Amino acid sequence: MATSADHKFISLTLSLASRGLYTTDPNPRVGCILVNGGSIVGQGWHQKPGGPHAEIMALEEAGEKANGAVCYVSLEPCCHQGKTPPCTDALIKAGVQRVVAAMTDPNPQVAGQGIEQLIQAGVPAVAGISAADAEALNIGFVTRMSLGRPYVRCKLAMSLDGRTALKSGESRWITSAEARQDVQRLRARSSAILTGIGTVLVDDPGLRVRLEELGAYPAEEVRQPLRVVVDTHLSLPEDANVLKSPGSCLIATTRSYDGYSKNLEDKGAEVLCLPQKGRHGGVDMLQLLQELGKREVNEVLLEAGATLAGHMLQQGLIDELVVYMAPKLMGDEAKGLFHLPGLETMDQICSLDIANVRHVGADLRITAHPIYTEKA
Repeated sequence: MATSADHKFISLTLSLASRGLYTTDPNPRVGCILVNGGSIVGQGWHQKPGGPHAEIMALEEAGEKANGAVCYVSLEPCCHQGKTPPCTDALIKAGVQRVVAAMTDPNPQVAGQGIEQLIQAGVPAVAGISAADAEALNIGFVTRMSLGRPYVRCKLAMSLDGRTALKSGESRWITSAEARQDVQRLRARSSAILTGIGTVLVDDPGLRVRLEELGAYPAEEVRQPLRVVVDTHLSLPEDANVLKSPGSCLIATTRSYDGYSKNLEDKGAEVLCLPQKGRHGGVDMLQLLQELGKREVNEVLLEAGATLAGHMLQQGLIDELVVYMAPKLMGDEAKGLFHLPGLETMDQICSLDIANVRHVGADLRITAHPIYTEKA
């Protein structure tokens, strides 16, 4: 049975793990604390791929005091050889007395086997304390391991009457500077930013993380997300900002590889040809997400217009909505949030589970989850 101390120290491991929010991708964010005699003797968090795991950092800090200590960790210790040796072996060798994990590792290479290995070695081990909080911290990793695709978070900015741009297309700026800075944090935690060709042609975004807006976080440690453009007919201008921003750019299309594809590749982009789907012959978005999953993309930030956002919502491919609502009115001729054709009765509408509402500057930030009968 978990004690109050167990809950206290697990909470601290989650706080440590969050320090790697922008840097551990594609690995999970993990924190670890070693407690001996009621005092913390070692702590660590996974900082970047290829670097030491949280448990190893904590063991190194604790030294001989690790012997007889209780190990608290936000994710079940790994038990397989990857880029680094198994953490279970290191914990057993160090002589820890007990291991408490916030959640089991969804990676099939671990998935409870780490806990079992510790128990078989005579080290009592449990998992499941604050599991929901631990899963939320690594929701992209969990989704990729369970569904084979990334977690999709859709970012939207709108007026109080649900409009995203004037009839002319003008939209800068609907929301406050504080809201736009908050978006940079969403970008920084994401493995990829996804948009459509329509948004590129109208707004010409760079889709990069503006590192100077991340506050005190060490900017040199933050990598730029992969930029993904859905461009069915391959009409991306060769001078588009998405081709100039730092980091990699992937263009998903249904057009066969040709000379124009070569031109885009010469600009540093990768052109990915995918099958068509639907009567309009657009890119198969589920297959694109599955391809991103194979590339170890954990979290996707969807920053797109009403057409692509609406299509993905109707396909059940959006896991979370983050809507910044400004205290402004733009009128009924302005552009709407989603293009959702075919809704004629109330039983066809998309319902949402609102998880959180808070102020960001003058705006409201609404976090909600679409309610699907089945999830792709």
